[in-house]
Amino acid sequence: MSEKKKISESPPATGYVVDESTTTEKLRQRILKALQADDELAPMTYEEFLAWAGEDTLAEWVDGEVIMTSPASERHQDISGFLETIFRVYTEFHSLGIVRSAPFHMRLPDSGREPDLFFVAEVHHGRLRKTYLDVPADLVVEIISPESAGRDRGVKFYEYEAAEIPEYWLIDPEREQAEFYQLDVHGRYQLVPPDEKGIYPSKALPGLRLPVAWLWQPPKVIAALKSLQLI
Repeated sequence: MSEKKKISESPPATGYVVDESTTTEKLRQRILKALQADDELAPMTYEEFLAWAGEDTLAEWVDGEVIMTSPASERHQDISGFLETIFRVYTEFHSLGIVRSAPFHMRLPDSGREPDLFFVAEVHHGRLRKTYLDVPADLVVEIISPESAGRDRGVKFYEYEAAEIPEYWLIDPEREQAEFYQLDVHGRYQLVPPDEKGIYPSKALPGLRLPVAWLWQPPKVIAALKSLQLI
């Protein structure tokens, strides 16, 4: 179950020159203590959050609060890894852009989210930073767990819609259900079902036609790439 805590502001500047690595480590230790505390603290900035969060930190930032998330299950990892491989090869083959997977952040107006997988079109490549994307992605994939279902279907759905992320996939391994949303002309997500053969045509990744059954019973990667005419 996720733990939500508010973290205090950074200490005021002193005017002295300090060692950046030492400052960052002190900040990490201060925030760690805050996360373990029971009292409510003042919000933290996104810059503080980035300074604190390590490469393996499972956390998101929402309007000044740190939200800790749970580790992914084995099946979650299987689906995520399979899609990441397909996405990476497909985008490289067609020179479409870049693919990133968690833990890597995407900054939105009031939050720093950590999608399971996202695609960024080449035109937005210049907004990629060392540890986060400073612009909404073009396609976001969230793989639902019991702990994350409320966020993924609720607040994140509306955040991603408001940020005008063109395409949002919700994948539920337990129920073996996948929902694919695309923005309409009014900026609202509309559910786009697979066709009669169970194939979903992505809009953000032009030409990609994904057999939804692959999510639950993925073929060998080589077979999948051959089917998509990537090798």
